Amino acid sequence: MSIYEFSAHTIDGELQPFSTYRGKVLLIVNVASHCGLTPQYGDLESLYRRYRERGLVVLGFPSNDFNQEPDDEATIKSFCARNYAVTFPLFAKIHVNGPDTHPLFAYLKEQQPGLSPDGEIKWNFTKFLVDRNGRVVRRFAPTDTVGAVERQMVELL
Repeated sequence: MSIYEFSAHTIDGELQPFSTYRGKVLLIVNVASHCGLTPQYGDLESLYRRYRERGLVVLGFPSNDFNQEPDDEATIKSFCARNYAVTFPLFAKIHVNGPDTHPLFAYLKEQQPGLSPDGEIKWNFTKFLVDRNGRVVRRFAPTDTVGAVERQMVELL
């Protein structure tokens, strides 16, 4: 199994196969608009703009698993554009924990369980770094800065 075998619906409802991202470095993040960490949207967008020409793609997955993303996709998309000028790909809302966990996030947690014995995501803005070969190489905590991610990510570009 690899990251390229998964697909997810974009925030506009289109099915996006992850094989589209073959050969790219991916930063996959569960995001939320009503969270103390929401300003990370701006940092993630800056990172994306700085490195997209070198092969980075940031992928944002809204989730209400922590009760901080109650809005629908249209509202989320508008909020991100208006407040953070987000241009990186956003996806439809998903579950990152529990029985309805999206298969992509089940795979990410299996590959990089983090410090938790059960691998569960503890909060919004958990970040997974995927190399150009589709291998999940690192998991970052929600409070890890984008600067910390960037140091690890640059080695993969």
